[in-house]
Amino acid sequence: MLKIQEIREIIKLVDNSSVDEFSYEHEGSKIELKKNTGSAHGAGIVQAEVSQPAQQAVQQAPAPVQTEAAAPAPAEEKKSEAASADDANLHKITSPMVGTFYASSSPDSDAYVKVGSKVDDSSVVCIVEAMKLFNEIEAEVKGEIVEILVKDGQLVEYGQPLFLVKPE
Repeated sequence: MLKIQEIREIIKLVDNSSVDEFSYEHEGSKIELKKNTGSAHGAGIVQAEVSQPAQQAVQQAPAPVQTEAAAPAPAEEKKSEAASADDANLHKITSPMVGTFYASSSPDSDAYVKVGSKVDDSSVVCIVEAMKLFNEIEAEVKGEIVEILVKDGQLVEYGQPLFLVKPE
């Protein structure tokens, strides 16, 4: 069975390549990727379908996130410059799929991490639920959680930053 990290890497590789379609089968698991290159802004959208032995399927249709902001006031500009300098040193843990963010394994449990928590590359930091499948998201970096960017139960997009981590 393919791990979520392996699926993420395959999606990134296909998205950054000139390949338009990709299919892979291994031990009863199947992944098919198709890239749509005809979007308005020329950005590719990768659609993924993963089939598992239990006939469960996960489809992802990550859409490019577009944000528009007015020009910041001079005081805000200085703050944003300082924040961007800090952000350059921080690792962003992003959502590998569209789904619902959960900070803990159940409503009665404590959150996996909070601001100030130490994590290593295999630490589970949250769960993203997509189509009744609960996917544990790992930190992928050793460091300290500096900021949690989403709230428990919030819908998240593919590639959306979830946490900022100060690497060690």
